[in-house]
Amino acid sequence: MKFNNKYILRISFISALGGYLFGFDFAVISGALPFLQKQFMLDAYWEGFATGSLALGAMLGCLFAGRIADKYGRRSGLLIAAAVFAVSSLLMAFSPARNIFICARFAAGIGVGMASMLSPMYIAEIAPAHVRGRMVAINQLTVVIGILITNLVNYTLRNTGENAWRWMFGLGVIPSGLFLLGAYFLPESPRWLLKENKEGKAKTILTKIGDDVYASESINKIKKSLQGITKANYSEVFSKMFLPATIVGIGLAVFQQWCGSNVIFNYAPKIFASIGASQDNQLLQTVFIGGINLVFTILAMLLVDKAGRKPLMLIGAGGLTILYIVIVQLLATNSSSVSWFLMAAIGTYAMSLAPVTWVLIAEIFPTKIRSAAISIATIFLWAAYFLLVFTFPPLFEKFKDGTFYIYAAICALGFVFVLFKVKETKGKSLEDLEENLMRH
Repeated sequence: MKFNNKYILRISFISALGGYLFGFDFAVISGALPFLQKQFMLDAYWEGFATGSLALGAMLGCLFAGRIADKYGRRSGLLIAAAVFAVSSLLMAFSPARNIFICARFAAGIGVGMASMLSPMYIAEIAPAHVRGRMVAINQLTVVIGILITNLVNYTLRNTGENAWRWMFGLGVIPSGLFLLGAYFLPESPRWLLKENKEGKAKTILTKIGDDVYASESINKIKKSLQGITKANYSEVFSKMFLPATIVGIGLAVFQQWCGSNVIFNYAPKIFASIGASQDNQLLQTVFIGGINLVFTILAMLLVDKAGRKPLMLIGAGGLTILYIVIVQLLATNSSSVSWFLMAAIGTYAMSLAPVTWVLIAEIFPTKIRSAAISIATIFLWAAYFLLVFTFPPLFEKFKDGTFYIYAAICALGFVFVLFKVKETKGKSLEDLEENLMRH
């Protein structure tokens, strides 16, 4: 079989622009927080809530995305997510008060939640099995590019006055517009088209992805997987047949957040302030962290279809357990070398748990429940993220460096979970994975 790799890469990258906006909204708060604290007089509670309100919106966005993706298609969901991103960026930039800003960030979260679910699902459904891991990982690549560029912009704007934070948020309208334009030209998922009995359109798209042999084989496999399927509801995701996959999906989603790496992204200035770093240096460290994040995400893309999903997850869980224990010791002594170990933790996370979790969540569910199950798993992911970032400021105030012991313990438990519950998925079509699940 022959494949049109340029076409596959192009549509995967356009879809993954949703990941860029995810990275933007995720990272922009880090540079803006020092300004927001002064503007809106934020204490530890409101600091955590302003950061975490994105996750609350994302949970709602996941619910919307699942229903829209099933009823109107994956492409329609991506278009709506892009529009929500654009409007919310402007609302945050022009917020006159704390509560209005938090509502605007909640709205941004709706777009983030939709994109965080739909982008990897769309890519997983449209990419051939032999490159699916790398293509889904492109979504994580655009997330980290969004984080790095946003950190650079935040650093550049740091000395432009008390309204610098408004520019930080407002500039999000530019990538939002590009995503909206790109998503308009995306083809629909062939799997969704076949589910809607639109075989002609599905075949046209599949013959653009590969040759006639690939298109025919794919249609036959997808049709077989859809036989006897009625519309899935959310309760069916927790039925006896699908519960094992659901538990794994939710477990991976929660672990990706509670492993603790995202507090480094969101609260790097706060962590570095605790060892006496200046505000300029705090924001500069976020740029370094973003750079490390990008380099190791590219490494993950090279490894995910060769080394496999499970080995990378185990390396991530084990490596973070050790690194967090070292970080506790260095923060306790106000050592400047802590920055190297924080960057090592980000590098470990970026080549393992960050991208591979999204790959696995996009792969492990059968066609019948895929959109509903991914939606539920992603809701749990964002709920876990909210708890993580909401609790970090008060935990750090009370326990300081000892907070990272909590994350080390969670990573050790995560290692055991991955070792015994996660099965390897590399190189297998979604239909083959579904057939194996049904047999078990």
